[in-house]
Amino acid sequence: MKDCIVSISTPLGKGAVSIVRMSGAKSLDVALTLFYSQKLERENIIPRYMYFGKIKLEENVFEECLMVYFKAPFSYTGEDIVEFQIHGGVLLAQKIVEACLQAGSRLAEPGEYSKRAFLNDKITLDKAEAIIGEINAETEGELKSSLQVTNGRLASAVLEQQEQLKYLLAELEVGMDYPDETEELGLKLNVIERLQKIEDANDLILQQSQSATYLKNGINVALVGKTNVGKSSVMNALLGEDRAIVTDIQGTTRDSITESFIYNGIKINLIDTAGIRETEDVVESIGIEKSKQNLNTADLVLFVVDGSESLSEEDEEICKLLQGKKLITVVNKTDKQRVLTAQENEIEVSAMTNKNIQQLKQKIVDMVIEEEIDFNSLVLTNERQMQILKEAKMLIEEVKQKQNESLDILTMLVKRIWQTLGKITGNTENEDIIDLIFSKFCLGK
Repeated sequence: MKDCIVSISTPLGKGAVSIVRMSGAKSLDVALTLFYSQKLERENIIPRYMYFGKIKLEENVFEECLMVYFKAPFSYTGEDIVEFQIHGGVLLAQKIVEACLQAGSRLAEPGEYSKRAFLNDKITLDKAEAIIGEINAETEGELKSSLQVTNGRLASAVLEQQEQLKYLLAELEVGMDYPDETEELGLKLNVIERLQKIEDANDLILQQSQSATYLKNGINVALVGKTNVGKSSVMNALLGEDRAIVTDIQGTTRDSITESFIYNGIKINLIDTAGIRETEDVVESIGIEKSKQNLNTADLVLFVVDGSESLSEEDEEICKLLQGKKLITVVNKTDKQRVLTAQENEIEVSAMTNKNIQQLKQKIVDMVIEEEIDFNSLVLTNERQMQILKEAKMLIEEVKQKQNESLDILTMLVKRIWQTLGKITGNTENEDIIDLIFSKFCLGK
């Protein structure tokens, strides 16, 4: 990490400002070979002050810009950092990077700034993953979850648990070294009691996070029904725009159409499937088979039926496919006189007049997310972190089952719990996993 790295830290494109960032012990030296400002010398540069000047691109070619210097260890990476704020533009930003490369920098790898921050103990691994979550967040709920972790709540909880485990390990070591002076049964009961408190705390986090995975991936909802029943119209009404083609001709939708919308911070992914029916049309048949496949992957099924007529044989056949599925029966076309009898878990809507469309959105969320998500609590959307907590729970359960075993076996298991929890913050994670996590960052972060 002794070399100086450089990259563009803002999205490529035209805009008011672009930022070129350098990090490393020689970043200020590189910057001062390019940047000129009246009466500015190295010895009088004040960290975190913005300086106006010019940066040399080529012989007698300069760009007016601002330069700011962050002195180690008081920077994002924990190293010296220099940032140039220049006029926004792809070519101009690339020219600045080229000048920095020629002056002694090298191009940063994706996520290298954040990786250096981690290696210099400026951030924990869970915070790094939360930063990715903030950048990629598509819903307000997902953003709130990432911000909770970025603010250090998860790291604080895990580090406190690891500290408790260290005390337990010390007590177990004493028990093994001085067996005559230690009451073994009491020591084992103390271990179980304290491990139970850790398990209870993590169970609460997992319970609060159970529904929160939908914040990241969204709720997958398949609209199914026979042809010309109004599936595409219902989809358009939910989206608030004409996304799917609507005609009176049967078999218009021949392939699955997927679109998403946000409702109360939750992303809902709608899959408008081909109408299920017997057909000799090859293309339509492929679409119908795909519709049946979508039923198996959906979190919820909207079974759309026509309220102005009785269930047909086609409707009955589709009902058989939906056995055991979590579903809402959407009784469409209620702007007409209803003929259809009462159906399982139904809601009446009119895609034409938007009747009860908002109620349908709420019903979708209520059907899948059974408990309200409390964003004032620690809520996780990162699958790796949740899996680690589950792994730690399994190890604690193993200790309970083996509490009659010798102290050295219990000590080994408690060490494994400590190591497992450390994978969250990164203090026990292996280098390959760390490299994989930071490779997910964009260039310049």
